[in-house]
Amino acid sequence: MPKRQRQQQLSRLIEENPFMTDRELNRLLKVSIQTIRLDRLELGIPELRERVKLMAERSYDSVRSLPLHEVIGDIIDLQLDKSGISIFEIREEHVFSRTGIARGHHVFAQANSLAVAVINDEIALTASADIRFVRSVGLGEKCIAKAYVNSISGGRSKAKVDVFTYVGEEMVFQGHFVIYRSAGDEKLEGGDEHADRN
Repeated sequence: MPKRQRQQQLSRLIEENPFMTDRELNRLLKVSIQTIRLDRLELGIPELRERVKLMAERSYDSVRSLPLHEVIGDIIDLQLDKSGISIFEIREEHVFSRTGIARGHHVFAQANSLAVAVINDEIALTASADIRFVRSVGLGEKCIAKAYVNSISGGRSKAKVDVFTYVGEEMVFQGHFVIYRSAGDEKLEGGDEHADRN
């Protein structure tokens, strides 16, 4: 494939899926990783980590419920009390050394911290979680978690958040979280409607 045509394809692929790694691009375009890196440099396309950082700076509300460094994975989109997306790459320190399979608590932690981060409150804690690991995740795979706030109930003291984690197009994890939020504890104007009236 001529260089110009290859670079156009590379640009299109990254535009369609900004989370594509150089390794995925090298498999799709059937050229070496060095060629992919050179093409990216010529086209002014930053590496994956930079692309994720740029997306994060452009497209999300600020996390209120916990410090950003406590979120597992990089948040790339966040609309408080609505939805959020984070990306988490499985590295050596996340896998069992013998099998190269990610330890489940890392995949869970990404989903759980995103479920908490999407809540528009100073205090948000996981009250319960119903989770299912659909398939194991391996070294080098990128987990893309998508969280959706389904309902807010109990005088706004609880929120239900669904999180689905994908590797590529394949779902690898799903979780249904009930998140406690402190907003339900705030006094209503004129006093607490549930106050003891004696």
